[in-house]
Amino acid sequence: MDEWIPIPPRATELPFLMPIEDVFGIKGRGTVVTGRVERGTIKVGEPVEIIRFGDTRATVATGLEMFHKQLDETVAGDAVGVLLRGVDRDEVERGQVLVKPGSMRPYTKAKAEVYVLSRDEGGRHTPFFSGYKPQFYIRTSDITGSIGLPEGVEMVMPGDNVQMDIELMSPVPLESGMRFRHPGGRPHRGVRRDNRGDGLAWQERTPISDRSSPCSAATAGNVTTRP
Repeated sequence: MDEWIPIPPRATELPFLMPIEDVFGIKGRGTVVTGRVERGTIKVGEPVEIIRFGDTRATVATGLEMFHKQLDETVAGDAVGVLLRGVDRDEVERGQVLVKPGSMRPYTKAKAEVYVLSRDEGGRHTPFFSGYKPQFYIRTSDITGSIGLPEGVEMVMPGDNVQMDIELMSPVPLESGMRFRHPGGRPHRGVRRDNRGDGLAWQERTPISDRSSPCSAATAGNVTTRP
């Protein structure tokens, strides 16, 4: 089977990132967070940060375990448990992320350019208006967000392309190129930091760079660069 099914590449060269799926308190040892390592590597004894809903918590990975086996190191693609030094069970929860220190931060505001799936495509069959508050599924988090439409746009119909402002009720760790979902839609990809404020820009299907560098835009599903 290994000859027929290629092993997918693992993003081991990028900064460590693991979305937290579950949290356990182990008597006599401490708090363990579990999840699948999205990218990078981590070794026992290395410092990490928990990006929480509004702040960060510095700690150290004092143990790694996968399928009841103790590890010295884990890499992208592994489903692991990480034992955290000095962290109480109630300090961390599902939806937060474990990262290399200084590599990420949480945001609340975003700009998005989105194609709204029609009913035939498995999406909506009714329009929505400015102020609509859907749930956004970002990695393992589930966050309510408010949508603001551009001036002159009264409503968005299924099948429309639209640019919108999004404000999340809680800060969430976001970064360029990530995916998110909302009810009635499929995964969307693309986030960028907004230098005008504490915000980001999301774009469906195509990654977007920071505004401080050349801005990317989607054209017929492809990425083009403009000043």
